[in-house]
Amino acid sequence: MNKTASEALVFVRQLVETLPACPSIDMVIAPPFTALESARTALGISSPIRLAAQNMFWQNHGAYTGEISASMLSDLGCHHVILGHSERRSLFGEQDGGICKKLRSALTHGLRPILCVGETLEERDGGRTDEVLIQQLTGGVSTLKAEDMATIAIAYEPVWAIGTGRAAAPVQAAAAHATIRRFLATTWSPAIGDATRILYGGSVTPQNIESFLTLNNVDGALIGGACLQVESFATIAGIAESIGAHR
Repeated sequence: MNKTASEALVFVRQLVETLPACPSIDMVIAPPFTALESARTALGISSPIRLAAQNMFWQNHGAYTGEISASMLSDLGCHHVILGHSERRSLFGEQDGGICKKLRSALTHGLRPILCVGETLEERDGGRTDEVLIQQLTGGVSTLKAEDMATIAIAYEPVWAIGTGRAAAPVQAAAAHATIRRFLATTWSPAIGDATRILYGGSVTPQNIESFLTLNNVDGALIGGACLQVESFATIAGIAESIGAHR
């Protein structure tokens, strides 16, 4: 919940002017609902940066005051939507069943979901990381069709690392990503397991982004606070582009 519509307009215009050319990577920004139109205006029709929403509801219309539908987001120019973020799960009580409904609705309306999964510190300390990841993935995507997986990205975001400044150690991130990829390969096929993008999220900064993007099984990053400043965002993008160009 950062940046008003007018602040987002200025921010995105500055970002577009500052970003280096990044043909080897895909970039997505996800402002609040109220700033989506401003961000779209600032990006323009030819920008390679795609627009995402931070959440949505699974119904297309009706008596759901305060909710936003997939068709509304699509009409605003969104290509992606973040679903199941840990803050939605912990603060707003979202559960796997509802997240799965959102996934289905997003796919029906041509949005590309970014599904977030991750464990709390208590679950990690209890040795339950793999169990929690598999439970969330099972509840979220296991009933989808194989062809649906071509447009879904998975974001591993350990809850204890989000906004805390305490990023997961690379070895921890690598192990979690390997668990996710094994689940995808077992549930559908090794080809889908290999092809699905798995992102790391949790206190990513310009200083540590390289250590994550050079890991096996890590295909990108879901970045929060470090992308609220134009220079920080541009630095991260430049590092990602350098790594992507050599893969």
